[in-house]
Amino acid sequence: MRTIPSFVVTALAASMLCSAQTAPTRSIAAKRVNPAAPTIPKPVAGTPDIVFFNGVIYTGVGFAEDKPQIVEAIAIGGGKVLAIGKTEDIKRLAGPKTALRDLHFANTSTFIFPGFNDAHTHLGSAGRTKLNVDLTGVKSLADMLAKIKSAADAAPTGHWLTGGNWDHTLWADKVLPTRQDLDKVTGDHLTFLDRIDGHIAIANSAALAAAGITGKTQPPQGGAIDLDASGEPTGIVRESAQDLVYKVIPPPTPEERRKGDELAIKDALTHGVTSVQDFSDWEDFLVFEQMEKEGKLHLRITEWLPFKDPLLDLIRMRNHHNMSDPMLHTGFLKGFMDGSLGSRTAAMKAPYADDPNNTGLPQYTQDQLNKMAVERAAAGFQLGFHAIGDRATSMALDAYAQPGISTAARNRIEHAQVVDPADIPRFKQLGVIASMQPSHLLTDMNWAVDRLGPKRAAYSYAWKAFLDAGVPLAFGTDYPVEPITPFRGLYVAVTRMNEAATKTYYPENKLTRGQALYAYTQGSAYAEFAEKHKGKLLPGYDADFILLDRDLYRVPAPAILHTKVIQTFVAGQDALATSGQ
Repeated sequence: MRTIPSFVVTALAASMLCSAQTAPTRSIAAKRVNPAAPTIPKPVAGTPDIVFFNGVIYTGVGFAEDKPQIVEAIAIGGGKVLAIGKTEDIKRLAGPKTALRDLHFANTSTFIFPGFNDAHTHLGSAGRTKLNVDLTGVKSLADMLAKIKSAADAAPTGHWLTGGNWDHTLWADKVLPTRQDLDKVTGDHLTFLDRIDGHIAIANSAALAAAGITGKTQPPQGGAIDLDASGEPTGIVRESAQDLVYKVIPPPTPEERRKGDELAIKDALTHGVTSVQDFSDWEDFLVFEQMEKEGKLHLRITEWLPFKDPLLDLIRMRNHHNMSDPMLHTGFLKGFMDGSLGSRTAAMKAPYADDPNNTGLPQYTQDQLNKMAVERAAAGFQLGFHAIGDRATSMALDAYAQPGISTAARNRIEHAQVVDPADIPRFKQLGVIASMQPSHLLTDMNWAVDRLGPKRAAYSYAWKAFLDAGVPLAFGTDYPVEPITPFRGLYVAVTRMNEAATKTYYPENKLTRGQALYAYTQGSAYAEFAEKHKGKLLPGYDADFILLDRDLYRVPAPAILHTKVIQTFVAGQDALATSGQ
């Protein structure tokens, strides 16, 4: 993961501020202002806490049409945008205590954009990976084992080794690890390490024994236990079968969970993400809640609840916290239709091209899914289904088509990576949002055609096909499956190329920069019913914005990958400085 420089210290930020009485005035070059931009809206009442002026400020208006509105100045007060417009007009709004910040456009490269809203994260998982065995990016089995051995040598006796994020598709032989591989380096430590997508994991022999898994163990519905030629477990467990091991792993201590969650939140803010739509444990939500009570939560979090949980428990969790809280509340119900392409557990209508006896692992029967979906929709829940394979997507759409499920509910399909072309119009007909993660393509394009064959691959990661069909897009990362930086996703969304720019993947589905930025800001806000106060820098909207070192609209596409976030503001406050992180 690219490392973003640490946040500018408060002293430096203070040196960039001047009093309202002495600040110089400088106008930005007229050529930077879009003459076709909409009329500047009227200010809302209030005295600004801070005014940014002489800048290039993208309000978010016009992103969808690729005709972005640019203004010179913005006034922020009480956590909201108060006014936007020309420098001389906005500076007149300043009071005696208003801080004025000259962006010095003529001499610097600082650009303001709306903050990113990551529509799909797993903060809790990300934090625990950071605190345990982090195998992100290991290039071979040997490298993986070396990292595990180092962790085992440093861990206290009897301590479980957990974490993971390994990806065997990065290895030359692309062969899954085995329990025997782990046994060589783990000593007396029970070990369970998930693949980067979280849909399969590898256990050592001691962990399998602790979970009671043998060659005769019957996996639960939607799961599988890999066996070797002699009928013994290889150590790989898939999908719901992972729960057999998870239930015997001691939970993290409250202190460990809090530390991990804080690290994940800091990662998001550092990369310009001001809101996340997250699926973590309920215990993580309670950590976020405690942080908010302490005044230390500076990332907006909408927390999803598990679709599979009993309905009364879901209602209780929804009622636990104020749903109108702008910083933290619960959101839709997250259900899993299938697994992943990398693990070959995504549910497909036809076998995998490189595994002809395998069509993946559906997690529900259609009847089960329909009944649960109708019941939960009737209780007022928005629904969101993880569906990566074309069969899984069809099942999710069939569930949403049931009587009693409203087309106005903004139900979602998360990932929608491989879709039958006949199903794309059904998204629009049923009012379903395609919540997608462009950065997955940077990883998957190396093997997706082999998995799918060229015919199905042509309708994979089909962002433009969805937009052309009138389907709303919401973008995210699936962090920590992919790094939380949004700039990798923006780059691949507009290029359909790998980071080295040496490989292209069905370029007819690439987007314009405005379409990609819209999906990552206003599209994500729409997906959580927040488009009237998030995603734009207009009077009355949340003052969630970022200062970048380059203009995402004008730099060459490869330069997007190297974007640096100078500051991240949430509710008008410098989020990292305020939190002390």
